[in-house]
Amino acid sequence: MMTNLFSMFDPSSSINNLSMNWMSNILGMLIIPSSLWLIPSRHYMLWNKIMLNIHKEFKMLIGYKTINKGSTFIFISLMSMIMFNNLMGLFPYIFTSTSHLIMSLTLALPFWLSFMLFGWMNNVKFMFAHLVPQGTPPLLMPFMVCIETISNFIRPGTLAVRLTANMIAGHLLLTLMGNVGPSLTMTLLSLLVIMQILLLMLESAVAIIQSYVFAVLSTLYSSEIN
Repeated sequence: MMTNLFSMFDPSSSINNLSMNWMSNILGMLIIPSSLWLIPSRHYMLWNKIMLNIHKEFKMLIGYKTINKGSTFIFISLMSMIMFNNLMGLFPYIFTSTSHLIMSLTLALPFWLSFMLFGWMNNVKFMFAHLVPQGTPPLLMPFMVCIETISNFIRPGTLAVRLTANMIAGHLLLTLMGNVGPSLTMTLLSLLVIMQILLLMLESAVAIIQSYVFAVLSTLYSSEIN
Protein backbone atom coordinates (compact mmCIF):
# COMPACT_ATOMS: atom_id res chain seq x y z
CA MET A 1 0.00 0.00 0.00
CA MET A 2 1.46 3.31 -1.03
CA THR A 3 1.62 5.88 1.77
CA ASN A 4 2.07 8.62 -0.80
CA LEU A 5 0.64 8.71 -4.32
CA PHE A 6 3.91 10.12 -5.66
CA SER A 7 5.93 7.23 -4.20
CA MET A 8 5.21 5.32 -7.42
CA PHE A 9 7.78 7.59 -9.11
CA ASP A 10 10.51 6.58 -6.66
CA PRO A 11 10.67 2.78 -6.43
CA SER A 12 13.17 1.39 -3.93
CA SER A 13 15.30 -0.86 -6.12
CA SER A 14 18.82 -1.22 -4.80
CA ILE A 15 21.70 -3.66 -4.58
CA ASN A 16 23.86 -3.41 -1.44
CA ASN A 17 22.25 -0.04 -0.64
CA LEU A 18 23.28 1.22 -4.09
CA SER A 19 20.29 2.78 -5.86
CA MET A 20 19.61 1.20 -9.22
CA ASN A 21 16.72 3.47 -10.23
CA TRP A 22 18.65 5.57 -12.71
CA MET A 23 19.93 2.47 -14.50
CA SER A 24 16.72 2.68 -16.56
CA ASN A 25 18.41 5.41 -18.61
CA ILE A 26 20.83 2.92 -20.15
CA LEU A 27 18.43 0.00 -20.60
CA GLY A 28 18.45 0.72 -24.32
CA MET A 29 21.98 -0.60 -24.62
CA LEU A 30 20.74 -3.96 -23.34
CA ILE A 31 17.40 -4.06 -25.16
CA ILE A 32 18.38 -2.83 -28.63
CA PRO A 33 20.26 -5.65 -30.38
CA SER A 34 23.57 -4.88 -32.03
CA SER A 35 22.30 -6.36 -35.29
CA LEU A 36 20.03 -3.29 -35.59
CA TRP A 37 23.13 -1.18 -36.25
CA LEU A 38 25.20 -3.72 -38.16
CA ILE A 39 22.72 -5.32 -40.55
CA PRO A 40 20.28 -3.16 -42.59
CA SER A 41 16.95 -4.48 -41.33
CA ARG A 42 13.40 -3.15 -41.56
CA HIS A 43 13.69 -1.59 -38.11
CA TYR A 44 16.91 0.15 -39.11
CA MET A 45 15.45 1.45 -42.37
CA LEU A 46 12.31 2.72 -40.62
CA TRP A 47 14.27 4.43 -37.86
CA ASN A 48 16.74 5.91 -40.37
CA LYS A 49 13.88 7.33 -42.46
CA ILE A 50 12.26 8.90 -39.40
CA MET A 51 15.56 10.45 -38.30
CA LEU A 52 16.20 11.87 -41.79
CA ASN A 53 12.80 13.56 -41.80
CA ILE A 54 13.42 15.00 -38.34
CA HIS A 55 16.88 16.15 -39.46
CA LYS A 56 15.33 18.07 -42.37
CA GLU A 57 12.81 19.72 -40.07
CA PHE A 58 15.40 20.72 -37.47
CA LYS A 59 17.65 21.99 -40.25
CA MET A 60 14.83 24.24 -41.46
CA LEU A 61 14.14 25.51 -37.91
CA ILE A 62 17.77 26.38 -37.21
CA GLY A 63 18.25 27.99 -40.61
CA TYR A 64 20.12 26.83 -43.67
CA LYS A 65 22.51 29.81 -43.65
CA THR A 66 23.53 29.66 -39.98
CA ILE A 67 23.53 25.89 -39.47
CA ASN A 68 26.74 24.12 -38.55
CA LYS A 69 27.41 20.60 -39.77
CA GLY A 70 26.11 18.04 -37.33
CA SER A 71 24.28 20.50 -35.09
CA THR A 72 20.88 18.93 -35.83
CA PHE A 73 22.09 15.53 -34.66
CA ILE A 74 22.54 16.94 -31.15
CA PHE A 75 18.82 17.66 -30.98
CA ILE A 76 17.94 14.37 -32.68
CA SER A 77 19.95 12.52 -30.02
CA LEU A 78 18.24 14.57 -27.31
CA MET A 79 14.82 13.72 -28.70
CA SER A 80 15.67 10.03 -29.01
CA MET A 81 16.92 9.83 -25.43
CA ILE A 82 13.86 11.57 -23.96
CA MET A 83 11.46 9.53 -26.09
CA PHE A 84 13.12 6.28 -25.04
CA ASN A 85 12.94 7.16 -21.34
CA ASN A 86 9.32 8.31 -21.65
CA LEU A 87 8.27 5.07 -23.35
CA MET A 88 10.25 2.89 -20.93
CA GLY A 89 8.45 4.56 -18.03
CA LEU A 90 5.14 3.13 -19.29
CA PHE A 91 6.29 -0.40 -18.48
CA PRO A 92 5.61 -1.74 -14.97
CA TYR A 93 8.40 -1.63 -12.39
CA ILE A 94 10.66 0.56 -14.58
CA PHE A 95 11.79 3.86 -13.11
CA THR A 96 10.42 6.87 -15.01
CA SER A 97 13.44 9.16 -14.93
CA THR A 98 11.86 11.95 -17.00
CA SER A 99 9.12 12.39 -14.39
CA HIS A 100 11.75 13.85 -12.05
CA LEU A 101 12.63 17.52 -12.32
CA ILE A 102 16.31 16.85 -11.67
CA MET A 103 16.51 14.75 -14.84
CA SER A 104 14.66 17.14 -17.16
CA LEU A 105 16.42 20.19 -15.70
CA THR A 106 19.78 18.47 -16.22
CA LEU A 107 18.92 18.23 -19.91
CA ALA A 108 17.47 21.73 -20.32
CA LEU A 109 19.89 23.85 -18.25
CA PRO A 110 23.17 23.00 -20.08
CA PHE A 111 21.58 23.66 -23.47
CA TRP A 112 20.16 27.02 -22.39
CA LEU A 113 23.40 28.04 -20.66
CA SER A 114 25.52 27.14 -23.67
CA PHE A 115 23.18 29.08 -25.98
CA MET A 116 23.35 32.17 -23.76
CA LEU A 117 27.14 32.04 -23.41
CA PHE A 118 27.63 31.57 -27.14
CA GLY A 119 25.22 34.37 -27.99
CA TRP A 120 26.61 36.94 -25.56
CA MET A 121 30.22 36.12 -26.46
CA ASN A 122 29.79 36.23 -30.24
CA ASN A 123 26.66 38.29 -31.04
CA VAL A 124 26.41 40.90 -28.29
CA LYS A 125 24.65 43.53 -30.42
CA PHE A 126 22.15 40.99 -31.71
CA MET A 127 21.43 39.73 -28.17
CA PHE A 128 20.79 43.29 -26.95
CA ALA A 129 18.59 43.98 -29.98
CA HIS A 130 16.66 40.78 -29.29
CA LEU A 131 15.58 42.18 -25.92
CA VAL A 132 13.40 44.77 -27.67
CA PRO A 133 11.02 43.37 -30.32
CA GLN A 134 10.80 45.30 -33.56
CA GLY A 135 8.12 47.99 -33.57
CA THR A 136 8.02 48.46 -29.79
CA PRO A 137 7.07 52.04 -28.78
CA PRO A 138 9.89 53.93 -26.98
CA LEU A 139 7.77 54.28 -23.85
CA LEU A 140 7.41 50.49 -23.49
CA MET A 141 11.05 49.60 -24.24
CA PRO A 142 12.21 49.42 -20.56
CA PHE A 143 9.29 47.12 -19.73
CA MET A 144 9.95 44.92 -22.77
CA VAL A 145 13.60 44.55 -21.75
CA CYS A 146 12.51 43.35 -18.29
CA ILE A 147 9.91 40.97 -19.75
CA GLU A 148 12.29 39.51 -22.34
CA THR A 149 15.03 39.08 -19.72
CA ILE A 150 12.69 37.23 -17.37
CA SER A 151 11.39 35.05 -20.21
CA ASN A 152 14.97 34.13 -21.14
CA PHE A 153 15.82 33.15 -17.57
CA ILE A 154 12.76 30.94 -17.08
CA ARG A 155 13.22 29.03 -20.34
CA PRO A 156 15.11 26.06 -18.85
CA GLY A 157 12.56 25.87 -16.06
CA THR A 158 9.60 25.85 -18.45
CA LEU A 159 11.24 23.18 -20.60
CA ALA A 160 11.89 20.97 -17.57
CA VAL A 161 8.52 21.51 -15.88
CA ARG A 162 6.58 20.89 -19.11
CA LEU A 163 8.22 17.50 -19.60
CA THR A 164 7.98 16.50 -15.94
CA ALA A 165 4.37 17.60 -15.48
CA ASN A 166 3.17 15.74 -18.57
CA MET A 167 4.89 12.54 -17.49
CA ILE A 168 3.54 12.78 -13.94
CA ALA A 169 -0.05 13.61 -14.97
CA GLY A 170 -0.57 10.54 -17.14
CA HIS A 171 1.06 8.14 -14.69
CA LEU A 172 -1.00 9.49 -11.80
CA LEU A 173 -4.22 9.08 -13.78
CA LEU A 174 -3.31 5.50 -14.68
CA THR A 175 -2.54 4.73 -11.03
CA LEU A 176 -5.71 6.34 -9.68
CA MET A 177 -7.88 4.42 -12.15
CA GLY A 178 -6.05 1.18 -11.41
CA ASN A 179 -6.50 1.51 -7.63
CA VAL A 180 -10.29 1.39 -7.89
CA GLY A 181 -10.23 -1.88 -9.86
CA PRO A 182 -10.56 -4.35 -6.93
CA SER A 183 -13.78 -2.71 -5.72
CA LEU A 184 -15.61 -2.78 -9.07
CA THR A 185 -18.00 -5.33 -10.55
CA MET A 186 -17.07 -7.38 -13.60
CA THR A 187 -18.97 -5.07 -15.96
CA LEU A 188 -17.34 -1.94 -14.62
CA LEU A 189 -13.98 -3.71 -14.46
CA SER A 190 -14.20 -4.55 -18.18
CA LEU A 191 -14.97 -0.91 -18.89
CA LEU A 192 -12.04 0.15 -16.72
CA VAL A 193 -9.66 -2.14 -18.61
CA ILE A 194 -10.78 -0.64 -21.93
CA MET A 195 -10.30 2.88 -20.56
CA GLN A 196 -6.86 1.95 -19.24
CA ILE A 197 -5.81 0.61 -22.63
CA LEU A 198 -7.03 3.77 -24.36
CA LEU A 199 -5.27 5.93 -21.78
CA LEU A 200 -2.07 3.93 -22.22
CA MET A 201 -2.24 4.55 -25.97
CA LEU A 202 -2.69 8.26 -25.24
CA GLU A 203 0.30 8.21 -22.89
CA SER A 204 2.41 6.55 -25.59
CA ALA A 205 1.53 9.40 -27.94
CA VAL A 206 2.25 11.97 -25.22
CA ALA A 207 5.66 10.37 -24.58
CA ILE A 208 6.62 10.84 -28.23
CA ILE A 209 5.10 14.31 -28.56
CA GLN A 210 6.79 15.65 -25.42
CA SER A 211 10.21 14.49 -26.58
CA TYR A 212 9.56 16.19 -29.93
CA VAL A 213 8.38 19.41 -28.25
CA PHE A 214 11.45 19.48 -25.97
CA ALA A 215 13.81 19.06 -28.94
CA VAL A 216 11.97 21.58 -31.14
CA LEU A 217 11.95 24.27 -28.44
CA SER A 218 15.67 23.69 -27.84
CA THR A 219 16.21 24.06 -31.58
CA LEU A 220 14.24 27.31 -31.66
CA TYR A 221 16.22 28.68 -28.73
CA SER A 222 19.47 27.90 -30.54
CA SER A 223 18.25 29.61 -33.71
CA GLU A 224 17.71 32.88 -31.80
CA ILE A 225 21.41 33.33 -31.01
CA ASN A 226 22.60 33.24 -34.64
